[in-house]
Amino acid sequence: MVESSTGAAPTQSGESADQPGLRKVITTAQLWSIAVGMVISGEYFGWNYGWAVAGTIGFLVATLLVTIMYLAFIFSYTELTTSIPDAGGPFTYAKRAFGSTAAFIAGFATLVDFLMSPPAIAAALGAYANFLNPALPVLGVAITTYAVFIAINILGIKESANFSMIVTVLAVVELLVFMALVAPAYETKNLVAHNESFNAGGVFAALPFAVWFYLAIEGVAMVAEEVKNPKKTIPRGYLLSIGTLVALALGTMLLTAGAGDWRLLSKIDYPLPETLAMVLGRNSPWSKVFASLGLFGLIASFHCNTIGYSRQIFALARSGYLPGFLSTVNRRFQTPHWALIGGGIIGIIALLSGTTGDIIILSALGAVVMYISSMVCLFQLRRKEPNLERPFIAPFYPYVPAIALILSSVCLVAIVYYNLWLSLIFAGLGVTSLLLFRLVNPRLADTPPVR
Repeated sequence: MVESSTGAAPTQSGESADQPGLRKVITTAQLWSIAVGMVISGEYFGWNYGWAVAGTIGFLVATLLVTIMYLAFIFSYTELTTSIPDAGGPFTYAKRAFGSTAAFIAGFATLVDFLMSPPAIAAALGAYANFLNPALPVLGVAITTYAVFIAINILGIKESANFSMIVTVLAVVELLVFMALVAPAYETKNLVAHNESFNAGGVFAALPFAVWFYLAIEGVAMVAEEVKNPKKTIPRGYLLSIGTLVALALGTMLLTAGAGDWRLLSKIDYPLPETLAMVLGRNSPWSKVFASLGLFGLIASFHCNTIGYSRQIFALARSGYLPGFLSTVNRRFQTPHWALIGGGIIGIIALLSGTTGDIIILSALGAVVMYISSMVCLFQLRRKEPNLERPFIAPFYPYVPAIALILSSVCLVAIVYYNLWLSLIFAGLGVTSLLLFRLVNPRLADTPPVR
């Protein structure tokens, strides 16, 4: 680890002679709530845009492919997270495997992943609030959400984890209630209707929206330094969370598709309350109640993704990849307050400049690049450091990591092909940032991998 901006050598938790470190307080249940909370908004909105490009059948195929990818990825990624429990996550693995330039690329992709998720979620929060009360402005609610949850996260990780537990459990229960209310109206003929244009192209175009079902579960790595007994807690948290999310994603998508004319839901930010309105009637109290409670799922994801982006910014700054002040830990609350605020400013800029669909695609781009990077690092570290302590071993190595790597690469190609302009923006920002990094910090840019 390089020296901190203050000149004092930090420990793995970021603690130095004049700088407090992060607290190890997170339990298995809290880690499950953070992991599920990071993702669960993906069950509430965003995925339905995949119907607009692929229909329900094409999107189902895309979702099954992405589900296999995430199962393989999580079983492989858990090996990295438990072996190297560092808040930097993917950028730390890349630095250890390949050196500082590879670490910067992995860190940039991870930042895009986690910085772009909150503005999309904030936009959906605004849309849900506006659905409940048209007098509430979508943008005003979204920006207020940033201010409130940055403040909550500054107060402390233990307090944040307890809050995430409450809202995540409420969000999971709400999705189960939604499925119970919609299930009686399910008809397979609705699910398969209007799919005359089904083709492979639509499946590939829908992949980034299928990724949205699970995107950000990898954020558990960002709180690895704050986990009690990470060797046991992280594997349990990851495996419980991916099982929960697979069940919720497939159940929500299939029941919603079979409840009525899915075309009416394919381009809105509040598909679930609209589904209840279709099934139970627009004047049904359940529609309004669900929209009110639906805020819990969006709040859970926004809150947990705020934890994720702040820890990634903190870790990158701590290692010299971003300005040093962003690694400052608040002495009273032991949270990275400048990382929280800085990431919030970037998120609000994205919120003001993009549409929900575009923001989701950018976030998915960052995610799949990070997935590819992480799997390549897994193979490299297996070769380079065979004696590294691995509390969790990826099953059926090398086949499971290879499946994750291949499917992630397929997703990347599909996203780039169908979203060339956004992909060029992503690549341009990455190249520009890398050149600035080499210019501003040439010594660190030439740092070889850890041996």
